[in-house]
Order: sequence, then structure tokens, then C-alpha cells
Amino acid sequence: MDYSGKTAVVTGASSGLGVDYAKALAKRGANLVLVARRKDELEKLAAELVKQFAVKVETISLDLSDATSGSKLMTELKKLKLETDILINNAGFGTSGRFANENREKVSDEITLNVLTLVDLTHAVLPGMLERNFGAIVNIASTAAYQPVPGMAVYAATKSFVLSFTSAVWGETKDTGVRVLAVSPGATATNFFNVAGASPSGGLAPVSDVIDATFKALDAVKSTPSVIVGGRNTLMATLSKFMPTKLVIGVAASMFLDK
Repeated sequence: MDYSGKTAVVTGASSGLGVDYAKALAKRGANLVLVARRKDELEKLAAELVKQFAVKVETISLDLSDATSGSKLMTELKKLKLETDILINNAGFGTSGRFANENREKVSDEITLNVLTLVDLTHAVLPGMLERNFGAIVNIASTAAYQPVPGMAVYAATKSFVLSFTSAVWGETKDTGVRVLAVSPGATATNFFNVAGASPSGGLAPVSDVIDATFKALDAVKSTPSVIVGGRNTLMATLSKFMPTKLVIGVAASMFLDK
């Protein structure tokens, strides 16, 4: 893909994967709209990107776990007279613990952010991309999407939705100039587990693995609906399809469910 001079919207851009997606896009010449709650962090990153890559960067402070945030973001983009050429739906978070004990409000915010806002933003920008016959939508799923995960029941379910939804939209757009891609990282060196209150079952992969896998898929001659980051993660996700469901759930529970 040619990213130079295009407008890329990155959600969850104040930390973690969002920061590295923004840097990777700026390096490729894209102008950016950075979206997250923490305005100070957004402005700090924006200044860095403008200085290093000489691109245009706008910041929009929004709580994307608000069900109306998609409409608010589109209103702000309209005020800026910007069309979205690339959308990185990165914002999201996980909760952990036994579902019966989880905070209802936090779980509701998790579903809104991981599912509703992602779908709303995808729906808002896709028609324009199809009209221009150019664009890319990257939705961040997870290896948790490939099996139920006791101890992170809601998070895994939201990511399963993201994977299914994105793959279906890819099926509707695969013969156009718009790339639609679900990216499924495993445990990655971000602040995710601290926020979720969980511990990774193994080592943490570098963020660069996620970024590299994303752009390799976007830049490939033939589009693909999804990519799993890492050979081991790909193997485990594939094997889970052929294993008895009870066994898969038991393995996941042994890694994430407090005894």
C-alpha cells in the first residue's frame, strides 16, 4: 500500500500498540489523527512524530468506552475536513477473574470499547473508502479469540467477535481496493496485563512483532482476512480447532483462572 500523504486514524494511541502503530504509519509518510483519553500523552506523541517524520498530526481526546464516542469522533474529523484512509481500531482492554465476581460497569465498558465502538467506527469510514476504492481497516483481535478463556471470559468473547466480524467484512470487500484485516497478537510487551489484572502464561513478545506482521499482511499482493502474530501462537490457534472443546477450555482455565 502507498501510505504517503494518507490520513490514518489510530485509536488507543496514547500507549502500547497504538504508539507503535502511529510511529510506523508516520515513518511511511501518513498523516495522523491520534485518539485516546489522555490528551497530554497524545500531544507529546504528536510533537515527536511531527519533529521526526515531518507529517501532519491531529489529536482528539475521547473516552472510546462511551457508546456515543464513534459519532463524536466522526464529528471532530468532519470539523477538521479529514477523510479516513486508514483506520487502526486498536483501543481496547481486558478484565480478568471469575465472571461472577467482575465489576458490571467495567465489563460493560469493555464490551462497548472492544465491540461497539470498533464496529461503529468501521461502519462510519468504510463507505468512503469503498467510494474512493482505497483504504485499510485494521481491527485488533487476540489469540484469545480462538477459544473460550475461563478467567477472561468477556475479553476472549469480545475478541472472538472482532475476529469473526472483521473476517466477514473482508469477505464483502476483498474484491475492492480496501484492505480489512484482523490482527491477533499473543502476550505482548504492553501494559495490557497490568490493566487486566492478569499474568501472562509465558514470555512477552516485542511490540515490533505485531507491527511487522500487520504491515506485511497489508502490503501483500493478495489480501488476507486475519493474521496471527508468531509461529507458536499460530500453531496453538490451529490446534485448538481440532481438539475437544472441553480440553481446550481446560487448558485455557489452567493458564488464566485463579484456583
